[in-house]
Amino acid sequence: MPHWITHPSELSERLQASRPSRIGLDTEFIRERTYWPQLALVQMAIGEEILLIDPLIPGMNEALREWLTATDIVKVMHSASEDLVTFKCACGVLPRPLFDTQIAAALAGVGGGMGYQKLVQEVTGTLLTKGETRSDWMRRPLSPAQLEYAADDVRYLFAIHDELTRRLTEQDRLGWLAEDAERLLATVEHDDGERWPHVSLRTAQFLEPAAQRRLLRLLRWRDLQARQSDRPRSWILDNELASQLARFPPADLDALLRQFDKFPKAPRKLAAAVWEALNTPLPDEDHAPLAQAATDGNKAVLKRLQDAVAQRSRELGLPDGILASRRHLETLIEQRSWPAPLGQWRRDALEAQLTPLLEDAAAQ
Repeated sequence: MPHWITHPSELSERLQASRPSRIGLDTEFIRERTYWPQLALVQMAIGEEILLIDPLIPGMNEALREWLTATDIVKVMHSASEDLVTFKCACGVLPRPLFDTQIAAALAGVGGGMGYQKLVQEVTGTLLTKGETRSDWMRRPLSPAQLEYAADDVRYLFAIHDELTRRLTEQDRLGWLAEDAERLLATVEHDDGERWPHVSLRTAQFLEPAAQRRLLRLLRWRDLQARQSDRPRSWILDNELASQLARFPPADLDALLRQFDKFPKAPRKLAAAVWEALNTPLPDEDHAPLAQAATDGNKAVLKRLQDAVAQRSRELGLPDGILASRRHLETLIEQRSWPAPLGQWRRDALEAQLTPLLEDAAAQ
């Protein structure tokens, strides 16, 4: 049975009494009506024991911080990105060092983007249920079914950790995992909002450059407003309205309000702020990349790069999409420089195959 931790001192005393070499970690959180996740439960595996930690109790997150910052304890987690954001919000720190079993499974050739249930079945043969996925984790007391479901989320992490460590050691890929895990941590740690959010919006490629700059202003403002007010971005300004305002900029505030009339969820109370954001140039907007559809020539180059990446993935026994995404390759074509998210080991694995293709494309 999992042990329910309801006093911060108990968590601190356990760390002082014995420092395990690893712990399994998972969280349950709520993020339906907020920008930032609200931590509702922390599951921690220590040896044969499973602790369920109530972060709603005053002082608990401070006690939890001691565990997260203990660099001599490996934190084994699965698909940790959202959990990392949650820990950052609740505790102000990130768990290091990190062993992400989803990343490890991909690098070991087990499978890309594997869910926890599937990976547990692959490694241990155990079939887990998904019965409490949409539970209300903020309510107290939690039901026995919720507690058991939560415990299962860390119960098998050590078995998976052992198996994937064995495979990655045999393949000499533990360094790959360490690089990917640290990049994930750095991404969460230094997240100040996407710099060029308009590029990710499909409709942006159909806008003129001036309209794209206006869209960038609105999306940057929206992200800042969402963070400060702790509300979902779409509640501040939805993508369709932002694109419309960028494409057809209103002449004045009254015209803006008339455009708002066409959108039931338009932020009328924020109309003045939207108007100011739309019409205030950003210091760096002249350096913003343009969202644009690929040319026929670039499509051909992209196809050759994708084929080369697929071939290299087969040689290394890696799942599709692990070496380089389409967006990474598009950036490589546009900028003729290696995108930072690819990291060093991917560059080492791909450079010999991709550089000649890029040079041929540049010479044409």
